[in-house]
Amino acid sequence: MRKIIIKGRHKLEGEVQISGSKNASLAILAATILLPGKSIIRNVPNLLDVQTIIRVLRALGIRAEYSRSQLNTVEVWNYNVKHVAPYELVTKMRASFFVIGPILARKGLAKIPLPGGCAIGSRPVNLHIKGLEALGATVTIEHGFVIVKADKLKGGNVYLDFPSVGATESIMMAATLASGETVIENPAREPEIIDLANFLNSAGAKISGAGTEEIKITGVSELFPVEYRVIPDRIEAGTFMIAAAITHGNLRVKGIIPEHVESTLRKLSEMGVIVKVLENEVGISAKNGLRAADVKTMPYPGFPTDMQAQFTALLSLAKGTSVVTETVFENRFMHVQELKRMGADIKLEGQSAIINGVSELSSAPVKVSDLRAGAALVLAGLVAQGETIIEDRDHHLERGYENLNKKLNNLGADVRIV
Repeated sequence: MRKIIIKGRHKLEGEVQISGSKNASLAILAATILLPGKSIIRNVPNLLDVQTIIRVLRALGIRAEYSRSQLNTVEVWNYNVKHVAPYELVTKMRASFFVIGPILARKGLAKIPLPGGCAIGSRPVNLHIKGLEALGATVTIEHGFVIVKADKLKGGNVYLDFPSVGATESIMMAATLASGETVIENPAREPEIIDLANFLNSAGAKISGAGTEEIKITGVSELFPVEYRVIPDRIEAGTFMIAAAITHGNLRVKGIIPEHVESTLRKLSEMGVIVKVLENEVGISAKNGLRAADVKTMPYPGFPTDMQAQFTALLSLAKGTSVVTETVFENRFMHVQELKRMGADIKLEGQSAIINGVSELSSAPVKVSDLRAGAALVLAGLVAQGETIIEDRDHHLERGYENLNKKLNNLGADVRIV
C-alpha cells in the first residue's frame, strides 16, 4: 500500500519547473493514431495516465516508447492500426475513450468499451456518439462496447449541449480525415484543445477556431508524422501556486503560460496573495493572512474543476466564510470529509461547500479518493501541525503529478513516499 507521509509547517521557497500537460499529452498521443509513420512528442510527463495511453496505442498495434536518451519524449511508430481498444485499459482510464474518433477516421470501424462512471461523477459518451453520427457514422452498442462504422466520414455540423473536452477532441480528430467541412459549435475551449489543434495542423490538418465558440475543420486526405512539444500543465502550476500560498511561502513557478492560469491567479489575488506575472513564470508570495473568497467551477475560461479541491484546502485556512460551488462534476467533494478530519470547518449543501476558515489544521490519517482530492490532502498536510499520513491505495497522485514529492522537498517540504 502506498502512503505519503508529510511533516507540516515548512514554508516553501525557491523555484519549481512545471512539467508538460497531462491532458494535452493524452489527446496528442491518441491523435498519433491518425499519423502514419514516426512521430516524436516532447515535454510529455512521465505519469501513470500517460503510461496507460501508451499501452492503449500498443494494444492497437502501434509502437510507442518513452525515449531512453531524451527525457520526457515519446516516440511513436504508426504503421498499422487495429480497430478494437482493450476493455481493461479504457475502463482503467476513462478519458481514453476519445481514441474512438481517430480509430474510426483511420479504419472506418472502431470498437471501444463503454467507460462507465468514476469516483468524481459520470462521464457520458453520448456527446461523442452524437458528433460521430453527425459525420455519417452508424453507432450500435453491444455487450458493453460502442461500435461505430463509416465507409467514409463526411463533414457535418455538431452542436455540443455541454462543452465536453473529450467529445470535442474525439470529433475534431475524426473530422480531420472526413470529406468536406465540419463545424463544432459550443466546443470545449481549454488550452489543451488548442494544443491538440496545433498538433494536428502541424501534421497537415486544416483546423481553425480552436479556443473559440466555433471550431471549423476542413478534411484532408492524409496526415503526416511530426515532431511536437506539449504545452505546460496548468493544473500542476496552479497546485504549486496554492502550495506557496498555503504555507505562506515565496515561490517562482517556471515554464508556464500565464494566461492559462489566469482564473487561478485572479482568485489568489482576491485572497490577498501577492502575484507577480512574468513572461514564462509567476511569482507567488503570501506573507499576510488569507481572505475568504467564493469559487464556482465552470468550463474554460472559467475556474477549472481540476483546481476546486486544492482551493477548498486553501480556503479552509482563510479568514471568513467562503462558498465553493461545483458545476462540472456531481460528486467532486469527496475530499471534504478528509479535510474535516484534519480540522477544517466545511459544510456541504448540495453542490456547494460552505467553508468557515480555521486558524490551523492538524495532522490525521486520510485517504485519497481521486487525483485532485489527493493534491488537496497533500496541500493540507504541508501546513498541518504534526505528521500527516495520506493513504493513496490506487496511486492517484502518480496519475497527474510528476515527481511531486521530489519537487516539494526541493522547495523545503518534508514529504516521504512509503
